[in-house]
Amino acid sequence: MTTALLGGLSPARFLRDIWHKHPLLIRNAVPGFSGLLSPAGMRQLAARDDVESRLIQGSGTHWQLDHGPFGKRDFKRLPGTDWTLLVQSLNHVLPDADALLARFDFIPHARLDDLMVSYAVPGGSVGPHFDSYDVFLLQGQGHRRWQISTQTDLAILDGVPLKILRASRRRTNGYSAPATCSTCRRTSRTTASPWMPA
Repeated sequence: MTTALLGGLSPARFLRDIWHKHPLLIRNAVPGFSGLLSPAGMRQLAARDDVESRLIQGSGTHWQLDHGPFGKRDFKRLPGTDWTLLVQSLNHVLPDADALLARFDFIPHARLDDLMVSYAVPGGSVGPHFDSYDVFLLQGQGHRRWQISTQTDLAILDGVPLKILRASRRRTNGYSAPATCSTCRRTSRTTASPWMPA
């Protein structure tokens, strides 16, 4: 049985031919999807002490990482560019997020972790990094430019609170609009930033 979530592939074929092997970009994977939360809704969750949240600011070799909960003043102090808010384990606090994660039940349960949501202003990013796990990236509101590499040099910047790659050799560019789903294998190096179509 095929599914739009996997670009028309069956789960069996996806697991056999794509998973752990190479990235895949799927346009309109979840028709009509425009995100689970508004930016204001994310800020409300990030203010709770029972929700894990992080605020990442910076670019290049200068990065700052702060852990929530965050108050209104924290957000008012932020500049208009170069920051990203992350809210972790959304599936534990939002029924719609749990239902979305359940759509990926073809992945072995031991491989499913949680559903995280991010919001970035222009220039906001988590920087060029590598993941130690496979990820599905589902675009909600806005647009993003994704850059993916299979480089083997994993040296990270010193004195930075994030695992930012010292040298980033981006090989693949992708642009995602709402409802776009992409997968990255755990050996991929990725970076993403908000992007406005011309």
